[in-house]
Amino acid sequence: MTIFLIAFAVLLIIGVPISISIGASAVLGCLSLGYPLVVIGQKMVSGIDSFLLIAVPLFILAGNLMNAGKITERIFDTAKELVGWIPGGLGHANVVASVIFAGMSGSAVADAGGLGAIEMEAMRKNGYDDDFASAVTASSSVIGPIFPPSIPLIIYGSVASVSVDKLFMGGVMPGLLMAVLLMVLIYIYAIKRGYERHPFCLKALLRQFAGSILALITPLIILSGFVLGWFTPTEASSIAVIYSLLIALLVYKTLTWKSFLKCLKDSAISSANTLLIIGTSTLFTYVMAMEGISRQISQVILGISSNPMIVLLAINILLLVLGMIMEPGAILTLMLPVLLPIANGLGLNLVHFGVMIVLNLMIGQVTPPFGVCLFVISDVNKIKLESLYKSIIPFLIPLIATLFLVTYIPGIVTWLPNALLA
Repeated sequence: MTIFLIAFAVLLIIGVPISISIGASAVLGCLSLGYPLVVIGQKMVSGIDSFLLIAVPLFILAGNLMNAGKITERIFDTAKELVGWIPGGLGHANVVASVIFAGMSGSAVADAGGLGAIEMEAMRKNGYDDDFASAVTASSSVIGPIFPPSIPLIIYGSVASVSVDKLFMGGVMPGLLMAVLLMVLIYIYAIKRGYERHPFCLKALLRQFAGSILALITPLIILSGFVLGWFTPTEASSIAVIYSLLIALLVYKTLTWKSFLKCLKDSAISSANTLLIIGTSTLFTYVMAMEGISRQISQVILGISSNPMIVLLAINILLLVLGMIMEPGAILTLMLPVLLPIANGLGLNLVHFGVMIVLNLMIGQVTPPFGVCLFVISDVNKIKLESLYKSIIPFLIPLIATLFLVTYIPGIVTWLPNALLA
């Protein structure tokens, strides 16, 4: 057991990819502990043998198609006309565009890498500081996996056997709350630094809205489908891909054969990495459970206090720390077998618990030193990581404030799914 844990820690520290670190240490654990070799393949396959997980590669592909087909540019231009007149206009447009794009892709990395590049370029051209523009772009990308659809919530629903429809609806209010708090901070920055506004023009707004309406209604189609029972999350991912492809090819005519092939390649690589992480993490958690490690971790957390509020605080701190150094999919697969019995024992609502966990892990994606969205924005926009680390800190305040409110006011999460999907 000691070799198993040490191997994982060493591989992670020296920079081996998380999927390889988890898989190699889990295989080593199986060999050193004398488990049958057939267990390795069985557990890895069982971890990804889920109808729900088909949605993961499809939503990744949908996000890539929207970026390649220039649909994200239309979304940002519409958001600019809608809220650009507020002090810090393009910063607000950045957040609003992320909310709209969140209703299509469900991926923070897709937001940061595709829409984020467009947002950064526009803010630079209009005199916004790089540190401010990059911090706004990074923090707003977190909205993607909270607002439905959401790839991490699909993974949570698959592992925890919780209704993904309810999880998606549960993410709507926290996503909007996060957007509002970010916009408040942007407003304060804009007043302090004297950023210019984008002049409001109703005619330009209506013209831009008319030209982008097919892209803008995508989230409405997906959300309506869940509420009315038209399709499942997996079917929604297929619809998102087909709809994005048709818009880009037939309406906007912005998707070329070359860019389409690149979308397929990039989506396959991202999907393979995500599913490999889930598969290897399933094997890892099996070894942890067999050796009693999961039970020991649960006992340590519950030993802190019997008060649910204190236990939730401890869980949030643990996940925030893990989120700084590990990929969210890996943390979900590794930690849920430990955390779900705690949540059930405390009588917590698993929809609320799931949204809280995913929100926590998404904050980790923009938290120094290893937040993956920070690396993406730094690479795409040629910004020094040291500068980005410093500028993102104030923007963690509204994100953590949202996490605190979601943690201790469950109704923020549960009200909408209870009202629409009861």
